Amino acid sequence: MEWVEGKVVDNINWSENLFSLRITAEVDPFTAGQFTSLALDIDGERIARPYSYLNAPGQQPLEFFFYTATGGVLSNALVNLSVGDSVFVRRQSNGFFTLDEVPDTNDLWMLATGTGIAPFLSMLYTSEPWQRFQRVVLVHAVRTRLDLQYQDSIAALLAAHPQQFRFQAFVSRESAAGSLPGRIPAALTDGSLEQSLELTLNPATSHLMLCGNPDMVKDAVEVLKQRGFRKNRRRTPGHITVENYW
Repeated sequence: MEWVEGKVVDNINWSENLFSLRITAEVDPFTAGQFTSLALDIDGERIARPYSYLNAPGQQPLEFFFYTATGGVLSNALVNLSVGDSVFVRRQSNGFFTLDEVPDTNDLWMLATGTGIAPFLSMLYTSEPWQRFQRVVLVHAVRTRLDLQYQDSIAALLAAHPQQFRFQAFVSRESAAGSLPGRIPAALTDGSLEQSLELTLNPATSHLMLCGNPDMVKDAVEVLKQRGFRKNRRRTPGHITVENYW
């Protein structure tokens, strides 16, 4: 694993548990949706963890979205970095959670929880989804209103693609205007997500990408399978592409 030394140019504390780092680093080209690894030397040991790029390919600074997990040694160190501090970035990216793995279809649905929205934003900042799909749907499920970050970016995408793009938030632990309550799998079961977006999921015309909490991914996939959707694989193209992001 080859590391390059990056420099922090911004540390944005969104809430008590959420923050973003913007880092300049000379990394190899990557595809939107892929991840790299970040690392710090802590007590004489290099601690590393994979994180998806939130910025579009070719853009600097690089951007990453974090949740400070209880007991997360690296995330709790990263949140305390200041402008000018060093952080190691893996030069090469990895991962197959990319649009070139998705078969052509009419409607692309992106379902995320928490910081799992990062790879979707990276994709949405590129031209590919707008050229390939008739409609693009982004769903972001969080616990509280403060967790609904990057709303300015989403508003800009809605303004740029008013006929193509739809967005729906879920907030599970409090009431929030414009948001649905509860969890994504339940809303797939009872049809409330489709009703809110005025768009129907159909295996013949829809592909879903799911990224985030493994429980959401697992439960949503089970609901979708009951509705005739199947996992997408290279040898057997399907309708569901997943990435656990925790």
